[in-house]
Amino acid sequence: MMRLVLKISAEDCSKTVKQLLKSKLHISERLLKKLKQSGGILLNSVPVHVNLKVSEGDILEAQIEFVEQNEDIIPEKMDLDIIYEDDCLIAINKPPDMVVHPSASHFTGTVANGLMYYLLSKGKRTLIRPVSRLDRDTSGVIVFALNPYIQNALVYQMRKNTYRKEYLGIVHGKFPSSCGTIDFPIERLPGSIMLRRVSDDGAPSVTHYEVIEQFTDCAFLKFRLVTGRTHQIRVHCQAAGHPLLGDTLYTLPEYESSHAGLISRQALHSALVSFSHPITGSPVTLSAPLPDDMLHALEILRK
Repeated sequence: MMRLVLKISAEDCSKTVKQLLKSKLHISERLLKKLKQSGGILLNSVPVHVNLKVSEGDILEAQIEFVEQNEDIIPEKMDLDIIYEDDCLIAINKPPDMVVHPSASHFTGTVANGLMYYLLSKGKRTLIRPVSRLDRDTSGVIVFALNPYIQNALVYQMRKNTYRKEYLGIVHGKFPSSCGTIDFPIERLPGSIMLRRVSDDGAPSVTHYEVIEQFTDCAFLKFRLVTGRTHQIRVHCQAAGHPLLGDTLYTLPEYESSHAGLISRQALHSALVSFSHPITGSPVTLSAPLPDDMLHALEILRK
């Protein structure tokens, strides 16, 4: 059981239990409904109605019990590169050519299959909740929340832009400056389930970049996402005239045969995420080293 505790301050006097659960503890409406059903909302150790007003010095508590079962994901034993784990979340260094979550075409062999097996082996029954997703051929850090409260808390940090995501990538072309920002709105390509494009009608999308190393006709970049749209870096790089090496979906005609065979997937790696732990408030920074195929590509480009 997870216990969330809040001591009521003078400034929060006369607010309702519901207001504080949502504004201070970031309890979602869906989770609030579950708490009401389970009797998990207490004020000074006594179950209360959410419309009750609080007083200074009161102790508000949410007792959250999470026992969930997802029968759609088949547990599958596999070697996962776990880089962080506690009772709230788990982070994995995902290799390239591995799908995160099962789909009609990838029902097994995904990160979620392996994670389900791992969690069940430790007696944990929960849904698989990736905080953000990685494409099949994008490697690196991916974080999973182990209950809905943690997922909501981390998504809230993303919305407030306090959840930091950094990627490393190798792109085509030369850059006139050492850093910059790509600010193009992105929307789903009409008629496609998967593909995205830059469009004035799209959602705001912002990517900061820094040139780590410039080669003759390629560059090694660090990206920091301000927003988290599907395929954001890939679409932004294409729109800026610098598609990622190996990206067959978002390339440009002039680069289709350039450096062919240097890497067999888009050269993109989720290198670092950082955030405040939803329970302790402590800073958490998680990183994953560059995989061998990107290291190999960089070695060739340096020659």
